[in-house]
Amino acid sequence: MLAALVAVEVMLQASFIVYGDAGMGKYIEDGGVVDKAGMEAAFESGDAPFSEFIAFVLHGMNGMMVIPLIALLLLISSFFAKVPGGTKWAGIVLGLVVLQVALGLLGHSFPIIGALHGINALLLFSSAVWTFYRSRRVVSDAAAASDVPRERVIA
Repeated sequence: MLAALVAVEVMLQASFIVYGDAGMGKYIEDGGVVDKAGMEAAFESGDAPFSEFIAFVLHGMNGMMVIPLIALLLLISSFFAKVPGGTKWAGIVLGLVVLQVALGLLGHSFPIIGALHGINALLLFSSAVWTFYRSRRVVSDAAAASDVPRERVIA
């Protein structure tokens, strides 16, 4: 379930950033000006220049705190789950989350890294979905095995 939650969070991340970007684009089209001082002031004071600005805040908080915490919990829980390869896939998810955070932070200094941030998001989403699928398959296989009628041997 935690793996599915990571996948949902990645979808939310995509929607947050596009919503914020679209809002900023409309703000600029309507004559607004975006510069470093204005953006920093908005983050510090909470006084948003456009209503969609909150999406940038949500994207940052979700990506820096919520998703890493869920991925860490996924890895911890994988040690107790009886899913073959579960710890490996939970580790892959956590590794991609760590890489995603690094790419997101570096993207502010090197914009080309933003392209890698987007590609890694797709890899993260896919690996989280795959991890969830594998865990559900093990659960459903175990349930199916317990539903199989057994022959009685009377000696």
